[in-house]
Amino acid sequence: MIRSMTGYGRFEGLAGGRQTIFEIKAVNHRFLEVQCRLPKGCGFLEESIKEMVSQRVFRGKVDIYVSIEANESLAANVKINHALAAGYVQALRELRDTYDLKDDISVSLLASHTDIFTVTKAPENEEALAAIVKEAGEKAISDFVAMREREGAKLAEDVLAHGQRILTLVDEIDRRSPVTVEEYRRKLYERLMDVLGDTSIDSQRMLTEAAIFADKTAVNEETVRLRSHYAQLAALLQKSESVGRKLDFIVQEMNREANTTGSKVCDADLAHKVVEIKAEIEKMREQIQNIE
Repeated sequence: MIRSMTGYGRFEGLAGGRQTIFEIKAVNHRFLEVQCRLPKGCGFLEESIKEMVSQRVFRGKVDIYVSIEANESLAANVKINHALAAGYVQALRELRDTYDLKDDISVSLLASHTDIFTVTKAPENEEALAAIVKEAGEKAISDFVAMREREGAKLAEDVLAHGQRILTLVDEIDRRSPVTVEEYRRKLYERLMDVLGDTSIDSQRMLTEAAIFADKTAVNEETVRLRSHYAQLAALLQKSESVGRKLDFIVQEMNREANTTGSKVCDADLAHKVVEIKAEIEKMREQIQNIE
């Protein structure tokens, strides 16, 4: 199923017995680029998260945010910087003596200077953290992919609608193009009659001129290729793989054929239809830029 490159997914709840948030969002990008914001000490999880994302996401700029509740059961070792604590005590006593203050130096007062403490916690169990992130990540990524698929279905529907409009215009051009040759022959005959009067007109030369005009303005090759390109595009939109770049190439080819058609037609009505085709192609291109 076709997917949009934009999307959002989030898991918030218990994973591995700990409150966890795993948030993933993405915008358009030429390739896959994944950036992670992880809790302190969890940098080792980044590569496994990127691997998990790359298995289901192929293009887009992806941002991931992870939050894991602290493990309160981990032992903590608190060390005191006695030299710094002694410095604080000495400074406080100097204030007391200089300004004749009440001597209220206490443990609680000294403890307010938190820089005298160094807290070291026991290391987290890396395997347990990896399992938590995997559980939360799989759920968030599933929501993210589902949103991309819903948006992708809408994009595909819109692209096909513009393509159908192009096919209608191509059919109209095919029907109108031979008529322009006959109109050219008739107008040429009328102009020659005005100039030559009753003088006989070389009918063979008239036919030759009409044939040259028909050859110069023939667009059947271009219209055949436009239909072929649309058929390829419609087929790609049925695939489940990443096809955004292929679709973009096909649209470029469709635009090339439309430009060639526009350079050949010598009829105002046909020229207007070519302009409409190019407008529809541009609308298709804008939507395809969002497809993974």
